[in-house]
Amino acid sequence: MKILVLNCGSSSVKYKLIDSETETVLAEGGVEKIGLPDGFLKFKQPDGSKAIRELGLVGHDGAIKGVLDVLTDSEVGVIKSFDEIGAVGHRMVHGGTKFASSVLITDEVKNKVRECTPLAPLHNPANMIGVEAIESLLPSVPQVGVFDTAFHQTMPPKAYMYALPYEYFKDAEVRRYGFHGTSHRYVSQRVCEILDVDIKNQKIITCHIGNGGSITAVDGGKSVDTSMGLTPTEGLMMGTRCGDVDPGALTFLMEKYNMTVADLQRVINKQSGVAAISGVSSDMREVEAAFHAGDERATLALDMYENRITKYIGAYAAEMGGVDIIVFTGGVGENQTDVRENVCAPLKFIGVEIDKEVNDRVRGTETIISTPASRVKVVVVPTDEELMIARDTKEIVSKL
Repeated sequence: MKILVLNCGSSSVKYKLIDSETETVLAEGGVEKIGLPDGFLKFKQPDGSKAIRELGLVGHDGAIKGVLDVLTDSEVGVIKSFDEIGAVGHRMVHGGTKFASSVLITDEVKNKVRECTPLAPLHNPANMIGVEAIESLLPSVPQVGVFDTAFHQTMPPKAYMYALPYEYFKDAEVRRYGFHGTSHRYVSQRVCEILDVDIKNQKIITCHIGNGGSITAVDGGKSVDTSMGLTPTEGLMMGTRCGDVDPGALTFLMEKYNMTVADLQRVINKQSGVAAISGVSSDMREVEAAFHAGDERATLALDMYENRITKYIGAYAAEMGGVDIIVFTGGVGENQTDVRENVCAPLKFIGVEIDKEVNDRVRGTETIISTPASRVKVVVVPTDEELMIARDTKEIVSKL
């Protein structure tokens, strides 16, 4: 079965067409600048080269129609007709407490996703637009929703509760939900395959670090704690998000600078993090270049960024009563060798020992970067959320 995997954002659509039997990627690409006059589709051609097709002013319907047209194009397409698409799997951002696993999308499911919109006002509506576009264009094709938050639904109350008035939890469902769950689930399973160990007997800390970032404690294959919270703003210092900060500092700033809620949201999501501290960029490659050139603020940004990752790893090792495996994934985790080395250096006290020579050459490949003597295995595992979505979609659709 050929499965189309869609990740619909507010102004973009990313896609992959995957053969679920061989798990081969047949086609991939994405539409950018949806809703703007210069919208375009960027895609990989069958020979591996990249191409761009101008779409102009289109909505999500038009964007997805553009994707389907490229897939069936007589020159660059990989399928002859839409009939070859057996199912569509969607990345869904926020399922609240309503979804603890992936589900076949029905009218009831769509209503429940809409009920979660206040928890993810930018993401959930875009996800639903993608679902409705497929309903319009491929009305007979089954669709599956795979939720970023679902993997973390195994967290115990002591991990997901906030110390706020209890009625906020009961009435407004204010609690920790966590994100990047599909990635954390994939890499925690994959690392156990690489190491040939049973995930049920392993304490794993997965570090999904990129422009956005989160860390998850996985005990016996289940998420027991994670760094992101009600929203993706909590936890690590990120590209433009502030991460953990004293809420009193935020109310102080609101009063001092006469900020509205919208002003504050913009500050903590778009104007903070690595970009704000470094004064250089939210891109860690540019920040590292500035650090090597002796830039003091870039140095501070890197120190803060790495320190917070180390703190979460140490905290989760304590919380689980030990750690067997640490996984690095995401754009930074897979490619920034200095970050991995600096994060792990203070962890020698729990038995982490990095092989510097191996670590220095690993970029984006599955590799054990710890020494044979290290009590904790440290492994780089490139994430593959689309494959995880395709697997869930195949499993659910095959039962219909």
